[in-house]
Amino acid sequence: MDLSQTWSAGLKALYVVFAFCSALFLGFLKGVLVGPVSALIMIIGNVGIILGLFPAHVAWTIYTLIKIDRFDVPLKVAILFGLPALFGIWLGLSIAGSVLVGLGYGFFTPWVSTFEAFRHGNELKKFKHCVIDGTWGTVKGSCTVVRDFADICYHSYPIYLKELRESPASEEVKTLRLIHVPACILVGVLGLMVEIPLYTAIAVVKSPYMLFKGWYRLIHDLISREGPFLEVACIPIAGLTILMWPIVVVGSILLTLVSSIFVGLYAAVVVYQERSFKRGVTYVIAMVAEFDEYTNDWLYLREGTIFPKPHYRKKVVSQPSELSVRGRLAAGGKLSSAPMEAPAMHMPSAANSRSVREAIHEVKMVQIWGHMMRSCELRAKQLLDAEVITPSDLYEWLKSENSNEGCIIGVGLPCYSFLHTLLCSIRSNSAGLLLLDDVEVTYLNRPHDKLMDWFFNPIMVLKEQVKVIKLEESEERFLEKVLLFRSNTQRMEAWDNGSLIPQDALRAAQIEGISRRMIGMMRGVSKFPTYRRRFHQVVKNLITYSIQKESTIAPSSIESTSIEDV
Repeated sequence: MDLSQTWSAGLKALYVVFAFCSALFLGFLKGVLVGPVSALIMIIGNVGIILGLFPAHVAWTIYTLIKIDRFDVPLKVAILFGLPALFGIWLGLSIAGSVLVGLGYGFFTPWVSTFEAFRHGNELKKFKHCVIDGTWGTVKGSCTVVRDFADICYHSYPIYLKELRESPASEEVKTLRLIHVPACILVGVLGLMVEIPLYTAIAVVKSPYMLFKGWYRLIHDLISREGPFLEVACIPIAGLTILMWPIVVVGSILLTLVSSIFVGLYAAVVVYQERSFKRGVTYVIAMVAEFDEYTNDWLYLREGTIFPKPHYRKKVVSQPSELSVRGRLAAGGKLSSAPMEAPAMHMPSAANSRSVREAIHEVKMVQIWGHMMRSCELRAKQLLDAEVITPSDLYEWLKSENSNEGCIIGVGLPCYSFLHTLLCSIRSNSAGLLLLDDVEVTYLNRPHDKLMDWFFNPIMVLKEQVKVIKLEESEERFLEKVLLFRSNTQRMEAWDNGSLIPQDALRAAQIEGISRRMIGMMRGVSKFPTYRRRFHQVVKNLITYSIQKESTIAPSSIESTSIEDV
């Protein structure tokens, strides 16, 4: 019995090794064949967008700087003189990033897709997907990346600048004394001279430890059958991770180099904020210690740092980074203008990896995107059936060039759908957000990344605010009108949904505040790279639905007319 078990285990191990080697060769072959095509599409497309829109980006930025009321004239002039350097950094990093991302995506995506084919249970399906996956899909994916990047450059950035110009002027106009200009320039240059070499040196010195620490963790999981090696189907993928770990380490060093540029330049901002040359120099010294301590924490080295870590702020605000957005929102419903700390460089963690079965329970970002779009489409179909919105509204959004045109569909419809998601979550006593198909997103199973933190925490705060004021049904209907049509009073009055305008001034102000925050959140989400592409598909589906609806109504009306005539 023991001999048969040993023989079975040996055959299984031999099968895994043979499958891994076969997938490794096939993935490499697909990467060589498909990679150049995909990389060329991404590099030529992204670089073409960068260079083609560069004059427009310069003009939009300078126009916004001139029109904005938050800065005085000396500060505007100082920023204007600093723009060439910022645009030069943008061109250099964006073009270099496009080349690296294009090569990495084009070559490694077919490779990874080959190993992911082992997730299929049927052997025939495994072979089929090993050959097919990562070929045409990689080419289509590179086109999608180019389109999303174009949306960011052509739509998201102008919208952000427009909101910056139209935002109400703050009571305190930011001023700049000419005496601070040399200090800002000197400390900014000093920051670059100090942070770039020291950040890079720290990353290079600790990279061998990161390399062997990661290998040790992955091999330990392989031997003990933990983490990604728990399921047999995922062993080839985890094996690829072991081979690719040196590339991850090299990528972290490059990311450190890029991050150090912005951390160093931020020293000039500290000088301006603190009105102190000394505090700017102190910031340069402190950020080296911050980075050293940050990498120690990620790599599970000793706590603390050997570098000095002086305070460079007059008032130190101590609060967890994950709750910082929530704290600032909970106070008054708006983001405070407190200066943010310079961003630290993110490094891959060498912590214990989770099981694939555990990861399955985590709600993925693609599920949240899918819910948002399907919910918008379902709600829009109901509104189309009730003739609250019309096909002309859909065509208006497709033809819109800015955020004010087509706002009923572009802003109102997502807000209307989001409101119903919040109300449904509140009525079901959900601890988070209740999506379609009874999928619940909470603090425990949500995607854990900073981008999600920026929106999930404020959404939870907004949900609690809506829950606390306990909206009546007529007030919910009134909020629907406000979110969908905003300032279009004629459309609001034409829609009889049983709403009543709150007579209580406090109640009306609460509803108005909720609508403003919800519209602000949806405008923020609309700047995401994949949002416009996905929402564009939703609008096209709605137009198709309206055309099919009209085609089914027309024959029935003709038939009823002919019967009456007879």
